[in-house]
Amino acid sequence: RARSTGPPDGGWGWMIVAGCFLVTICTRAVTRCISIFFVEFQAYFGQDYARTAWIHSIVDCATMLCAPLGSLISNQVSCQVGIMLGGLLASTGLILSSFATSLEHLYLSLGVLTGLGFALCYSPAIAMVGKYFNKRKALAYGIAMSGSGIGTFILAPVVQLLIEQFSWQGALLILGGFVLNLCVCGALMRPISLKEDCKTAPEFLEQDYVPETEKQDLKRMSICSPLIKLWPHECLCYCSWKEYDFLLMPGFMVLAVSVLFMAYGCSPLFVYLVPYALSVGVSHHQAAFLMSILGVIDIIGNITFGWLTDRRCLKKHRYFCYLFAVGMDGLCCLFLPVLQSFPLLVPFSFTFGYFDGAYVTLIPVMTADVVGTSLLSSALGVVYFLHAIPYLVSPPVAGWLVDTTGSYTASFLLCGFSMIFSSALLCSARLAKKIKRTHLQSLTGNTALKQHIWTNGAIAYSVTAELDQRDVEFLAVDSNSFSNR
Repeated sequence: RARSTGPPDGGWGWMIVAGCFLVTICTRAVTRCISIFFVEFQAYFGQDYARTAWIHSIVDCATMLCAPLGSLISNQVSCQVGIMLGGLLASTGLILSSFATSLEHLYLSLGVLTGLGFALCYSPAIAMVGKYFNKRKALAYGIAMSGSGIGTFILAPVVQLLIEQFSWQGALLILGGFVLNLCVCGALMRPISLKEDCKTAPEFLEQDYVPETEKQDLKRMSICSPLIKLWPHECLCYCSWKEYDFLLMPGFMVLAVSVLFMAYGCSPLFVYLVPYALSVGVSHHQAAFLMSILGVIDIIGNITFGWLTDRRCLKKHRYFCYLFAVGMDGLCCLFLPVLQSFPLLVPFSFTFGYFDGAYVTLIPVMTADVVGTSLLSSALGVVYFLHAIPYLVSPPVAGWLVDTTGSYTASFLLCGFSMIFSSALLCSARLAKKIKRTHLQSLTGNTALKQHIWTNGAIAYSVTAELDQRDVEFLAVDSNSFSNR
């Protein structure tokens, strides 16, 4: 286990970025490409949109729902063990799915088992990047999470080709072998111990965030315990005391609620973009190419937005960059129903893909800014856990709307408004916080104006420096007359 007083911002950290890059290819890119199987599953099993959409929903839901489990295994056992175990489970799920004889079979194998495997890999790998980088954190995350876009760009046409050559069963079998590369990714995740991860008892008691009740408990234990002499030399992990206290932070609660709406809005598009394109007359290869475009522009969004928000001029404004990206994706969804040809859908894929990559890059960065690096793994587990219910519900709801209305318009409008509301919620919370801070500063300023005047000999001093010049002269004359007496 490597030891460091602070994030090294390089060295083996770039291998961690490479490992996380491969993890995002094998998890998020593969999940996106499941939408290419949508039409095949629907035709083979003869089911409607809503029932078929549950497959993609369960994969996404299981991945996010079990994210805290991935964080727990990473924290308690090892990040390497967790990712390798996840790779084996995900591969097994995909291989078993190739023998499916019903949608229910796919719900369990492709949905639950593969999703669980992805969950054990995804959040621990992302958290490891945050451990190794500080100054270039957004850039590192941009590169690492661009694997989702690159993987989608490469895998989308490859999966379509595999389906044509080997049927959907053969394509799933090959994907199962490909996902085994997660075991290789896990081997790259060398753990690192940072100074802030571990505190001695005296250092723990000095922290501002430790409540007085817990400080008293620690002091009482130190008085009663004969082992107190060993405490300065032992490491006391404050995560055991404060591991999930970030749940009560107002900033984290606002972020959590906004994530719920954002996740609801973004998920259906990856499921229904290809079926929607086919419904307006786009060919199968062109529809798969739209997913490829979305994926490659996603890469550009990951890297360029990560690099830009690491610049000094934008580093302080990551919050607003994130909500801007989410809002732009929402606007794209609102305009999608009027785009009914391949030349019009191409610009959509460019725009949506770029801003999707942008805000995905900033999710772990913003989470780290809110809770700190030491709690990042647990916090990311919760953040991705919050994706679970929207990911589970939104594609079937969108499919039900398509079945009911006979059009994709209602589904895409609901997605767009959901993402815009997520952005507006964050903006409102930040403005409210700024107004509150301004109000407190004004109260502090008014209190300062009430300070008294005192004199020393012939000189009058003012604490507030708000006195009129005539008042100063009057005090000086009065002081001189008093001295002459």
